[in-house]
Amino acid sequence: MILVFIEVREGKVKKSSLEALSEAKRRAEDLKTEVAAVLIGHNVENLASEVFPFGASKVYVLENSLLRNYSAAGYAHALHSLAEETKPVAIFFSASSLGKDFAPRLAAKLGVSVVSDCTKTACRDGKLEVSRPIFAGKIFITLTLRSSPQIVTLRPNVFPLMEPGAKEGEVVKKEVVIPEDQVKAQVVEIIKEEGAKIDVTEAEIVVSGGRGMKGPENFDLLRELTSLLPQSAVGASRSAVDAGWIDHLHQVGQTGKTVSPDLYMAIGISGAIQHLAGMSSSKYIVAVNKDREASIFKVADFGIVGDLFQVIPHLKEELKKVLSE
Repeated sequence: MILVFIEVREGKVKKSSLEALSEAKRRAEDLKTEVAAVLIGHNVENLASEVFPFGASKVYVLENSLLRNYSAAGYAHALHSLAEETKPVAIFFSASSLGKDFAPRLAAKLGVSVVSDCTKTACRDGKLEVSRPIFAGKIFITLTLRSSPQIVTLRPNVFPLMEPGAKEGEVVKKEVVIPEDQVKAQVVEIIKEEGAKIDVTEAEIVVSGGRGMKGPENFDLLRELTSLLPQSAVGASRSAVDAGWIDHLHQVGQTGKTVSPDLYMAIGISGAIQHLAGMSSSKYIVAVNKDREASIFKVADFGIVGDLFQVIPHLKEELKKVLSE
């Protein structure tokens, strides 16, 4: 069995978890085993119907009022008990902020290894293999873990969703017994940035600005672009964040967030290796920079050499025309 942790945010299943579930289903077929999803929280049983279509034959619902909000210790205690009972060959997570926090804690509790931010999975000789970028994305390493269960987190927007299937399956509800002193810290509230609709790690289109934006007020130009594009978010280079022009939540790169959107627009970004490490896995990259020698053009699929303050207005007008057709 492969277990897949399903992340829930504001009462909704995150798309990145369904991507992990879809990939688990593909690998389970190779390993000739089944896939089970895991929902942890309080009053989350109703979400099982959203999970079944993406490959789960069974959904475990682990409930306790102490798990209403995310708690690393509480969630790890709950999933540890289930893993000890079901003996899965692997446990998949999305490599979201929560997944990156949760998976290592569970691995430590189980005494096994974890591989983070995987961009490819496969099976060879009846064993699961996973690949991930290392050295700022310059090379990829392929690993087979000796410990069991194998715990991996999968990069969002890399693994395609499977075609939705059956909407029903077996729901196994378990009341989790957690001593109150076990949960020493909880997430009390999640405060979203004003105007932010989607996190850059989950956006299908990311419009990022760098030092070329020249100031915080000019990031409104990028926000105007994202307002025209569905499933889009504003990103930024480290230099823009360090200058205080935009919050660190938007930073893309080695010391920020790793993104894999369908389209990445790098506007006024030179293309330092640290930035490329966070966005080079994007499906299509469009760069706008007045320096024709900028490194960003080496990885871009399409490039515009020009002043971004002249390019963006034209781009907005063309987008409006296309979207109105």
